[in-house]
Amino acid sequence: MTDVITNHDGLILEPFEIRVLAVLAEKEGLTPDNYPLSLNALTNGCNQLSSRDPVMSLADSTVQDVLQTLMQKKLVNGITQVGARVVKYEHRMRLKWTLEQDKLAILTILMLRGQQTAGEIRARSGRIHEFASLAEVETGLQFLIDKYPPLVARLPLAPGAKEPRYAHLLSGEEVLQQEVPGAYGTAPEGVRRAGQIEQLEQQLAQLRHEHEALAAEFAQFRKQFD
Repeated sequence: MTDVITNHDGLILEPFEIRVLAVLAEKEGLTPDNYPLSLNALTNGCNQLSSRDPVMSLADSTVQDVLQTLMQKKLVNGITQVGARVVKYEHRMRLKWTLEQDKLAILTILMLRGQQTAGEIRARSGRIHEFASLAEVETGLQFLIDKYPPLVARLPLAPGAKEPRYAHLLSGEEVLQQEVPGAYGTAPEGVRRAGQIEQLEQQLAQLRHEHEALAAEFAQFRKQFD
């Protein structure tokens, strides 16, 4: 039996833990003015319909329980800000695994969206981190692969595929067994067309999300002059 590959400190994280950590890291980059996150904001981010695979529906109580577990694992901090009524939360992945922002962005995308190619990671990293080239993404991926124990794995090139896919190892080897639709062989025209439509819908959802984030930032900016 193959030994299970674990991340640093031998941690094996559950899917809900992966989602909570990834959302904290994503929102830190997308909406820094609203970070750290309240429980309500974090729950909304976990249940977001766009840029998530799989889509989840978590209750506040579930997210609260997950936060407690992650704080015990020293992956999350709870912060009580002066004058604030609620506790807010921030991730500690950057410190825990000594990650610069580009590596953290790559890991975050893999945690939020599942297996990805380097090109998909670059296209979907958005304002978490702006990669100047595909080579920068590949360098970051190699760094995460070379860490001991590794945080990311390069998957075998599927028949008919032009680019390898990558997966995070925060859940152990189980994530490597997930099949990617259309990854093997040549998909029928209808399937390819459906995949193209789904990709366009995802891009549109991402644009809408970015628009909402910009609108929120602008509204916050206007409050300074009210």
